[in-house]
Amino acid sequence: MPPITYEYFDRQYYFGGNYDLIRFLKEVHNAGLYAILRIGPYVCAEWNYGGLPVWLRQIPDIELRTDNQPWKDEMQNFTTLIVDMVKQAGLFATQGGPIILAQIENEFGNVETSYGDAGPRYVNLCSQMADSLSIDVPWIMCQQADAPQPMINTCNGFSGCDAFTPNDENSPKIWTENWTGWCVLILHFSNWGSPDPHRPAEELAFQVARFFQTKGTLQNYYMYHGGTNFGRTSGGPYIVTSYDYDAPLDEYGMSAQPKWGHLKELHASIKLMEKALTYGEVEEHDVMMLWSFQITKYSGDGVNPACFLSNQNSKLNATIDYEGRTYFLPAWSVSILPDCKSEVYNTAKVKTQTSLMVKKRNTAMEASEVLYWSWRPERLGTSAKGFGGTFTVNNLLEQKSVTLDESDYLWYTTRQKEEFTLSVNTTGHILHAFVNGRLVGSSQYGLAGQLNFTFERKVWFNPGRNVISLLSATVGLQNYGAYYDLAPTGIVGGPVKLIGENTTLDLSNYTWSYKVGIHHNTLLLDWMVR
Repeated sequence: MPPITYEYFDRQYYFGGNYDLIRFLKEVHNAGLYAILRIGPYVCAEWNYGGLPVWLRQIPDIELRTDNQPWKDEMQNFTTLIVDMVKQAGLFATQGGPIILAQIENEFGNVETSYGDAGPRYVNLCSQMADSLSIDVPWIMCQQADAPQPMINTCNGFSGCDAFTPNDENSPKIWTENWTGWCVLILHFSNWGSPDPHRPAEELAFQVARFFQTKGTLQNYYMYHGGTNFGRTSGGPYIVTSYDYDAPLDEYGMSAQPKWGHLKELHASIKLMEKALTYGEVEEHDVMMLWSFQITKYSGDGVNPACFLSNQNSKLNATIDYEGRTYFLPAWSVSILPDCKSEVYNTAKVKTQTSLMVKKRNTAMEASEVLYWSWRPERLGTSAKGFGGTFTVNNLLEQKSVTLDESDYLWYTTRQKEEFTLSVNTTGHILHAFVNGRLVGSSQYGLAGQLNFTFERKVWFNPGRNVISLLSATVGLQNYGAYYDLAPTGIVGGPVKLIGENTTLDLSNYTWSYKVGIHHNTLLLDWMVR
């Protein structure tokens, strides 16, 4: 639940249209589904700035995600707001609603040590604050091994959650994020300039089956339905606006075969074992001659036995005899036997149709009459020539501290004489350089995760005074990592230099004029404020 969507401006809330949380949860309930209310407020989620509004930076002495009173106050305010709204709508499970779990914070355990002694204190503060809200359903903290009771620590990941054990023996084993689309070897999203990640249906099904084989109780796909990060909501930096994620349902709601069908069959097979998994006792057997082979049986009084057979060898197929029957298990697969006799499903055996052919009348010619392209030019002239700055400072400022995320764009403008090579060191993400209103060059963001880059171009000045205008643009603010909120953007500190044959001028501490946004961006912001 990114707070930036509901509180773009301090204490100004909007829950209408696509942001109608209560309506969404009611639709979940009407569909017969359960919900996990993941409040955050820090959410990561590949959202711009981790889903937090950048105006938080203006609060004196605030430090995000640590034992800090201003941050604690903001966190308490937003979390309480959401909980009270949901309570009033009667949407928690104890009220007859769909919400069975709620989450505070997100994956802080991955970066906790970077915050020193304040890290564990912050974890306890989160727990105490959440527990004080008395929602009557369990609270979870994902990727938080030291989550104090009554918080339930849970697992996030591509794999490995079959081996996860909660930090309290009375806590259920929960997998809150099973990543459906990240690459196996290089964990990344769909980034500008990078290939789309893909995860095979067989591998995803294997991990789900292994999780329930090893006493898992709840598994949540991330994502099951891909989406779209509209506007400027994508984080990263450099994450594309599509959040399709190679999910079983793509961002348009279309089923992605064979993944969707293969998982549907898996879910139906596990459903056949529901009573045994819920009430049965567990017997586990490792086959010694095949160290990667495991048999798990759920059984008990009044419960029909159910079995999982898994082959965890990624290369070798296996044939095994069990209770008088022979089973063939392909490499890296799990077989499901709801009665411990007949195999109804194997994760490596894809039976679902991989493509669908639907005959439709071609209406392209008819539709072409109403299709059209529209465009409008961006008026860079006055800004590129150094006019319209709103304030001046004798140094190079950090970009988001100036823009407060009201725009991706910030103009840096100064004046100079003579002929030089213009050199600009920037933390990006994109730079367009103008001299006297004329574009002299552009530089794309640094590749392979390198956000810093140096732009250099030969420039020719007119006699007398000349204007250097640098348009810096961000492509999504960082959303993850220890102290991610402090990651610099823009031309902060520079240096910006003019390099001549016999001299070098450092312009970093010259007088720079600043202007947030470009023309159409300013019009949009004005519309939002009105």
